[in-house]
Amino acid sequence: MEFERMKSAVCASVDAHAGEYTAASDAIWDHPEVNFHEDTAAARLRGLLGENGFSVTDGLDGMPNCFRAEYGEGRPVIAFLCEYDALSAMSQRAGCAVREPLIPGAPGHGCGHNLLGVGSLGAAIAVKEMIASGALRGTVVCFGCPAEETGSAKTFLARDGFFSGLDAILSWHPWDYNGIWPGGSLANVKLIFRFQGQSAHAAGSPELGRSALDALELMNMGVQFLREHVPEDTRIHYAITDAGGASPNVVQARAQAVYLVRSPRLDDLADVQQRVIECARGAAIMTGTTVDVEFVKACSGVLPNTAIEEALVESMHAIGAPQYDERELALAQSLHDALESPERTLSKISRLCGSEEREAVLAHQGEPMYAFIAPHTPTDAPIVTISTDAGDASRCAPMSQMSAAAWAADTPAHSWQAVAIGKSSIAHKAMLFAGKSLALTAARLMDDPALLSRAQREFDARSRTQPYVCPIPADVRPSI
Repeated sequence: MEFERMKSAVCASVDAHAGEYTAASDAIWDHPEVNFHEDTAAARLRGLLGENGFSVTDGLDGMPNCFRAEYGEGRPVIAFLCEYDALSAMSQRAGCAVREPLIPGAPGHGCGHNLLGVGSLGAAIAVKEMIASGALRGTVVCFGCPAEETGSAKTFLARDGFFSGLDAILSWHPWDYNGIWPGGSLANVKLIFRFQGQSAHAAGSPELGRSALDALELMNMGVQFLREHVPEDTRIHYAITDAGGASPNVVQARAQAVYLVRSPRLDDLADVQQRVIECARGAAIMTGTTVDVEFVKACSGVLPNTAIEEALVESMHAIGAPQYDERELALAQSLHDALESPERTLSKISRLCGSEEREAVLAHQGEPMYAFIAPHTPTDAPIVTISTDAGDASRCAPMSQMSAAAWAADTPAHSWQAVAIGKSSIAHKAMLFAGKSLALTAARLMDDPALLSRAQREFDARSRTQPYVCPIPADVRPSI
């Protein structure tokens, strides 16, 4: 199929449904839900897919709000990944350039997943319409993936075979620039440590007490010293989720913390994970308490695929980056000015560029929106040091991701500024741009066996040197 015809068909489909997609994204923003409880979001996406001719299977792998929607028959089978979970305690009024929660302590879409899920869905529908018209042959699949932030649904799906039989996978993420996902990502593991001690009167009979809070604090201190003796690209984060009560005159009989350990390499991750566990066990021995360790979830780093990346960046240039009017730029400027700790986005992008490209990228410094498409330099190194369970999907089939500028320049993910812009026309433009770019790339993969074969050969070669072993043990079930 001729490239311009593909592009026209993709743009016509996404533009025809733009009102539906915008309304769906805004409705998901209005009802932020977390960790397998994304009832509103999943129902909205399932409904749109069903109305557009997809057969939908819900409750994959026993996970609520996890679904597979499919249209077509035969090979190739191209899949899109949808995410739609929010972040806890990120509530924020839309379009407001000061911190103003709608509901204090409530969730909010600080990672733009209200846009992500709908953008991927729009791409899937565009490809479906091309199959229905006879312009393409094959099968398009749309996976609804809950709990990306806290539950690693995709890792469970990968472990249990739900991504088998796919020829390619495409996804995207809202960010503050347009470009290919830069390299890999960090693998991670999430653990809960529950200490149990013995309560006592802290003044009258302290010798009878065994403080779980003491044990937790000793564990944390041990981990602080451990940080000097792990690979420098390792990250260790924690949150104390139960300090054992509010009475200082009672020895705390319980205490709990959640730990997240990250590393680019699964072998390093496993080693550091075990050393953190030993810190907990040592703390329990020192305090005469016990500790229970719960394995919650884990995910692998992304396995890049240069063949699909090149096709995707070509599609992005063919569609063209969104441009903005004065009102949109004023909103972006106000949110940029409100950043407490701006990202250094252009610096990170330019690190991979040659001298001329680097100069061109840095010339955008000071702009309120990065309305250009970043140069593509293939790399395996995780330039953005975050984690995503899409990494496990990328270990099951050739996969590539893009980012689209849905946020003001230098906006960090998981910030209230990212929430505030999530219902704006800026965000909507990014979502539609991503949907068109993904759909055009999928159409090319379906239409060009040589491109798909090149992607598969690269995937096979990388998989031989980095064989996939799911980081979640077989007996662990999703933490719902």
